[in-house]
Amino acid sequence: MAIVVDLDVQLARHRLSVGEFAAAVGITPANVAVLKNGRARAVRFSTLDAICRVLGCQPGDVLRWVPDEDAENAEGTEDTEETEDG
Repeated sequence: MAIVVDLDVQLARHRLSVGEFAAAVGITPANVAVLKNGRARAVRFSTLDAICRVLGCQPGDVLRWVPDEDAENAEGTEDTEETEDG
């Protein structure tokens, strides 16, 4: 997936344990681990709001987009269709 969750960076910066952070946000430590390990498929806006409130940050401080390697490798390899006049 091309979305990277930098939650571990923010937790270290704020010197918060997973348990402390989970309690402050209102989610389970297991769900924090899912976010930290990049296994989450979705994040509710209410959860993202709570994360930003607890960390005093913007969503972009926690989430970032990076190009997917498969997408980069596919660039320029598409077949182009040529038409003949006449």
